Amino acid sequence: MTVFLVGCGGTAAPVSATNSLFSVSPGVSEIDTNCSGCNATNGSGVAVLRFRAMQSNGKDAGVTWSLAGGDAGSGAGAINAGGQYTPPSYLTADRVQVLVTAALKSNPSVRATATVTVMPGFLQPLSPENAALGSTGSLTITGLLAEAGGNAGIHFALADAPTGGSGGRGSLGATTCQHESKTFTSCSVTYYAPATLQTTEVTYVVAMASNPNATVSTAVLLNTAGVASNPAAHQDQLASPMLLGSSGGNNSDFDVHGNTIVDCCSATLGALIQDESGHQYLLGNNHALARSDHASVGDAVVQPGLIDNNCTPNGDGGGTAPVAALTSWLPLKSPHTNADAAIAEVNSHMVDPSGSILELGARQANGTLAAAPPGISSSGGKGEAASLQLRVAKSGRTTGLTCGGVSAIGVDVSVDYYRDCAETRPYLTRTFTNQIGISGNHFSDAGDSGALVVDAGNAEPVGLYFAGGVDVAGVSQGMASPAPDVLSELSAQAGEGTTYTFVGGADHAVSCLSYGNGAVHAAQAAVLGDAEIARVQESLALARGMVNPAAGILGVTMGKSTDHPGQGAVIVYVDENGYPSIPNTIGGVRTMVVPTNARAVALGAAPMFNTVSSAPPLSGSTLSQALAVKRQVAPGLMRQNPAFFAIGVGQSLDNPREAALIIYVDRNRIPASLPQTIGGLRTRYIIMNRLHVTRSFAVPFEPRIHCMPHSAGSRPAGTELEDFFKPRSLGRL
Repeated sequence: MTVFLVGCGGTAAPVSATNSLFSVSPGVSEIDTNCSGCNATNGSGVAVLRFRAMQSNGKDAGVTWSLAGGDAGSGAGAINAGGQYTPPSYLTADRVQVLVTAALKSNPSVRATATVTVMPGFLQPLSPENAALGSTGSLTITGLLAEAGGNAGIHFALADAPTGGSGGRGSLGATTCQHESKTFTSCSVTYYAPATLQTTEVTYVVAMASNPNATVSTAVLLNTAGVASNPAAHQDQLASPMLLGSSGGNNSDFDVHGNTIVDCCSATLGALIQDESGHQYLLGNNHALARSDHASVGDAVVQPGLIDNNCTPNGDGGGTAPVAALTSWLPLKSPHTNADAAIAEVNSHMVDPSGSILELGARQANGTLAAAPPGISSSGGKGEAASLQLRVAKSGRTTGLTCGGVSAIGVDVSVDYYRDCAETRPYLTRTFTNQIGISGNHFSDAGDSGALVVDAGNAEPVGLYFAGGVDVAGVSQGMASPAPDVLSELSAQAGEGTTYTFVGGADHAVSCLSYGNGAVHAAQAAVLGDAEIARVQESLALARGMVNPAAGILGVTMGKSTDHPGQGAVIVYVDENGYPSIPNTIGGVRTMVVPTNARAVALGAAPMFNTVSSAPPLSGSTLSQALAVKRQVAPGLMRQNPAFFAIGVGQSLDNPREAALIIYVDRNRIPASLPQTIGGLRTRYIIMNRLHVTRSFAVPFEPRIHCMPHSAGSRPAGTELEDFFKPRSLGRL
């Protein structure tokens, strides 16, 4: 992305953070343009640096805030009346200083000041964000800094964790950077996989900028199968007839300022469907193909999407091809629809008529994965129902082919839709019911909207991916509408006996590229406070009276809950061949039921937690009862507590033999108390940002900054614009 900037430099000023009447804190700060290291969030969940002016008695002083200095091109940032400072979105120098002044309202001559040093942060995730390699494979990784000009660079290193540290397998070549006054700073490095691989594992290439608190990483799946997969292939312009799972979108999906395009969008052209007459249609999301209800029938759908073509619409320049014409969509505003879906009739010879999807096929001689259509032989093209823990795959624009697991079914989910790229103009908040929750490290990201989710065992369609995010454990959480329901609703909308089915072929297995699931590890790594430890120890004394080997209860000890990270739990060891009944709580503390044997308990070798992979399937009656409870309690819970934006049914990780209410909680509005059980069911909490149609968006840039300047063409003035992909502002998840 090319961006034009002006100027460079910054200012410094003397600082006196204290006077005789009040003081300002923090007095000295260092942050980057993403606000890494900031100490607060605003009402929208965006990171800000919160300044306070305090009197000697600890009370807030009434002051007026102002800024000076900053960057010659992007300014000093912004500070509101409450002292919340937001840095500029880019710099033209390696570091600049901003002077923050608090003037007493009752006597403006009484002032105190603080300094903020701002450094360039990462503009977006590394490219690619994830990839798979066999032994001796190589991969070029590129990072962009929010700086034009200057000399700042990126340091790349190998690690076993996405946040950095030590370890990591393979090696890195030399880093090369490009510094220009009119483009963002770009740095690249080549990663080389080891010559031999004994096991399949994930290693990370971690990028660090000038702020040590800011890191981004690429996850490299080193696999013994020798599969090579790079999502960049999904973002290229493809030869006709094009393959699915690739970048695409509405040709009018861009933002304008005056007569200049300042931003644009892309998603995934996910699947091919057909009616009973054999007419074929691209299937994607409403928010992608139909611009969240604001498109027109007949709009051109292009491949690749505009974000992958320097925001240049078809007809304004080359680089894209019109592959379909928008036909219809399920209106988001309608109370009678229950999916985010749209279809576009394919143009002649522009889309592969077999419905083949990138990387959905078998490994080829060079290690890459062939394209293949989804499986339809066992469902007649209607798709199959999702089940808990089902391994699923998707092929999307941003993360390519990835696999995850169905973690929740019957999900009621509230999703936010916006009228602009910066998400400053809400369109509506829509609640969908009976959706599918999918989780897994690096399963999806912004731009994967519209991808077809398939059963990894037979490639049968399971769902249409439409929203997602990353939880506080770093695990991708996605939402998909059940595939049979999507077809049913589209068929009903068309009327006149129309029946849509998926285009595909014989069922076949998918080469599942799974980056794991860090939910359990993150929960068990949480540090318990002294008060929580004391609370668990009190309950442990009560639990000891339960131990009865004859009844299959082998022992108890202190542990940590996986269903609610940060809370303690009483671990109850039970005979792995039995099924003793254990209460959900003891003395107000959660129980974690861990199957094992008496010898392991006696030797102190019993596990301290359960794993996702070891979870046994739940019975049909258990699921039915849990879904009935969810239907009864979810609407009221979501109305009463806006922090709960999605509720479904899954398996408890504290006791995988039991169902749990899976409750998605807004990380910026976490209630003081989260119930341990609701309606007799265990609760499992996923803490993350509220869902909209992508994971997150970048801070809006000034109008002079844009992707490739050109006219907005003949688009009518005042048209409401939609956005479904934009480079995310890191650290603001």
